[in-house]
Amino acid sequence: MTSMAIDQIAKSYKGNPPVQALQHISLDVGKGELFGLIGPDGAGKTTLFRILTTLLLADEGSASVEGHDVVKDYRKIRRIVGYMPGRFSLYQDLTVKENLSFFATIFDTTIAENYDLIRDIYIQLEPFQDRRAGALSGGMKQKLALCCALVHRPHVLFLDEPTTGVDVVSRKEFWEMLHRLKSEGITIFVSTPYMDEASMCDRIALI
Repeated sequence: MTSMAIDQIAKSYKGNPPVQALQHISLDVGKGELFGLIGPDGAGKTTLFRILTTLLLADEGSASVEGHDVVKDYRKIRRIVGYMPGRFSLYQDLTVKENLSFFATIFDTTIAENYDLIRDIYIQLEPFQDRRAGALSGGMKQKLALCCALVHRPHVLFLDEPTTGVDVVSRKEFWEMLHRLKSEGITIFVSTPYMDEASMCDRIALI
């Protein structure tokens, strides 16, 4: 079964000359697949992720996530996806626990309700649950962002360059976490500039 269908998606940004971010991209991602989008900085990976998570409109083409059109059904898509942007975007002045509780509340759930899904990640954060997010190390910020993206048990998880700027040990731990999440039936779409991470995906696309 197909989890995501992307058909001839194109996007450009205004400028002199205009910048072509995506040039008619087409690909399918299977349900429960760990799919890697590989490419250098500036290749359009983030633009594609923003289109698929309904944060940006494409100029041309169409796309669907779990059978929902990214334009017509954007409200439905936002309820069933988790998105971890490339830049840490949680509330720096809130504590670890406050950030996680906030995102759970947005999706009308609780930390306890889906604790089994985030347990392996959250137990590493628990000693720091009263620490402000802005004071966490890079690896711990990454784990908190992943927890917040998972707290509502999404069907599809989008991870935009999640290991960029993170030490080698944390990178290894992160990919181990992704494989555990895949075993839960979650479709994972991850972008990375690192070619060595391509071998850890079920399939990849170069962009």
